[in-house]
Amino acid sequence: MNYLISVVNPGAMDRVCEIAAALDLPQTVTLLGHGTAVQSIIMTVANPEKTRKFIKEMRRQVYIGIPGHGIIMAVPIKSVGGGKTLAYLNNGEQQPARYTPELSNRYELIVIVANEGRTDQVMNAARAAGATGGTVLHGKGTGSQNKKFYNVSIAAEKEVILMVAQNDRKAAIMQSVLHHAGPDSEAGAILFSLPVSEVAGFGLMEDSIT
Repeated sequence: MNYLISVVNPGAMDRVCEIAAALDLPQTVTLLGHGTAVQSIIMTVANPEKTRKFIKEMRRQVYIGIPGHGIIMAVPIKSVGGGKTLAYLNNGEQQPARYTPELSNRYELIVIVANEGRTDQVMNAARAAGATGGTVLHGKGTGSQNKKFYNVSIAAEKEVILMVAQNDRKAAIMQSVLHHAGPDSEAGAILFSLPVSEVAGFGLMEDSIT
């Protein structure tokens, strides 16, 4: 089971939702973000077979893989809260009694939470270590306004930067961000990474996908 995250131009959002609906993918959520331009972010859940079908249709209908048309990443879901939830997410299809995710170490999704207005500082640090780009979401912390983690005001306006990196580049990118935009800097960035089982739209990175 994968959590599919698609980042596309706003004009393609309806088409992406239609592809998800045609495959009976549940829990489709849309958000607005920005990178080098305003972008729409569509998130949904799919089993491995439907993940491959979704990516195939995205390449065919939305032209994912051609520069400027968007990206897709599939993050493996490690656990699901109960058998009924698992059945719902898989449209009632039979599943083993115990769910075991399929994990891959080819790619990592790096998630960076930084203070508002510090995206350029974070991205410059990431690019210096080989990152090719990222997608930015805006948000706000939900903790006490006076609570801080190092230099991060938990309840302040935040920017969440998402970027996918090949596994052998991930450590260098994260170290560069920590050194140049980490918790002790004005960016106050905290970050972590997640495994990614499939990607599309990242140029040469997707040549290795089967």
